[in-house]
Amino acid sequence: MPTEFNRQKLAAARLSIASNSVLVVAKLAIGLISGSVSILSEAVHSGLDLVAAIIAWFSVRESGKPADDEHRFGHGKIENVAGTIEAFLIFGAAVYIIWEAGRKLAAGHVEVESLGIGALVMGVSAVVNYLVSRHLLNVAVKTDSVALEADAMHLRTDVFTSAGVLGGLVAIKLTGITMLDPIIAIVVALMIIKAAWDLTRTAFFHILDVKLPDDEEAVIHEVMAAHAREFLEYHKLRTRKSGHTRHIDMHLVVPKRMPLEAAHSLSHALSAEIEGRLPHSHILVHIEPCQRDCAECTVKCDTVCK
Repeated sequence: MPTEFNRQKLAAARLSIASNSVLVVAKLAIGLISGSVSILSEAVHSGLDLVAAIIAWFSVRESGKPADDEHRFGHGKIENVAGTIEAFLIFGAAVYIIWEAGRKLAAGHVEVESLGIGALVMGVSAVVNYLVSRHLLNVAVKTDSVALEADAMHLRTDVFTSAGVLGGLVAIKLTGITMLDPIIAIVVALMIIKAAWDLTRTAFFHILDVKLPDDEEAVIHEVMAAHAREFLEYHKLRTRKSGHTRHIDMHLVVPKRMPLEAAHSLSHALSAEIEGRLPHSHILVHIEPCQRDCAECTVKCDTVCK
């Protein structure tokens, strides 16, 4: 990966660490002063955002290292591991929030103070997290970074949860029903669980070497179809992703009379076109000669052989 891409990813990760540090301190202070479990739940959420941002920064730094003797395929999967850790952290936060809110509901009495400053902090949090998550997502798309995408998704969830808490505080102010506070906290927790599941699908499943998404594999098939007259067939297509790197390999059947140099040039042309449409791809094409006697080949095979 170009050094410039690494710098962009690291700068975005550091921005996330800085913004989350400020928000954790502000939310925790206001949550303790007001006694609002929904604000405290947001403080916990932001605290996990901070941990996740630190993990993202570390994984981005490590994943940018080139392949070595022990890691022949590079270090890209460190980002997938980081995203998976973030998902577990989010699940844990949701469980804690639901437990704390349930305890408040069981007590049957909730006291919430300093609603005005609490609402202000939630509003500022929503705006800050939206701006930071948008920047992170832009960098993640540009650099194809799983770790930054996970961090951006995490922060984007904070935008909605902070807005939800803000709405709840306003509702408490207007109605005087303080029991709305733990109810809102549970709603926040359910939204967090949804974000954790989406993050798990994005990060963890690639550790298991699932294939590339259907739309990306369709690109490979389109390239092969455009060059169909230059070979007989292709099979054993395998795809997977490690961090930002796509690994693609296939077997390409060519006429047995095709010169080795021509077959090698064809495989390079196919690889270059696929990589042009799917950046950061490592492509391996195994050349196989046609096993049939050319006198009995299909018309297509006979045409290519000539």
